[in-house]
Amino acid sequence: MHVLVATDGHLDAAAVAKFSAPLAGPDGKVTVLTVIEVPRAMLQELQDHFSDQPPPKLRMEDPETVTADPPEAPRSWPGDDAIIEQYLQSKRFDICEPLVSALRQTGVTAASMVVEGPADKGILSTAKQLSADVIVIGPRGMGFFEGLLGSTGTKVTRLAKRPVLLLRNADS
Repeated sequence: MHVLVATDGHLDAAAVAKFSAPLAGPDGKVTVLTVIEVPRAMLQELQDHFSDQPPPKLRMEDPETVTADPPEAPRSWPGDDAIIEQYLQSKRFDICEPLVSALRQTGVTAASMVVEGPADKGILSTAKQLSADVIVIGPRGMGFFEGLLGSTGTKVTRLAKRPVLLLRNADS
């Protein structure tokens, strides 16, 4: 069985291992997923904001030192994708790896991944792509507006074409 564990960093690693490893079984696999909504949208917003700014001005702080205001990154700078990828992989490691480590200690095959976009859509599309048999998710939600629009867990539970296990931490 393939278990997809979706987390925003609030799931307890021991609880994930306790419930997900038996679901996966000895020949199964667990994929720990985090979905990041912000990077590309934030980068685009910064580019839009600063693209109309005048070039940097030189300042004389003392007679021997001339400094320039920091230059803006050029629009569609080729490094944008590399920076975003580095950020996403950093988040994947920070958020997913404690869960992956706990799962591997139980003997189950575990991996992690990160996708960019809205949390509910990212979870559902990844579950479909991986042919996950079950989705494990926490009750806290992975979005900014969970109280207004409904939590990510609620959306995933309502829209998923596979079973969803809502995993509540002991302190939730």
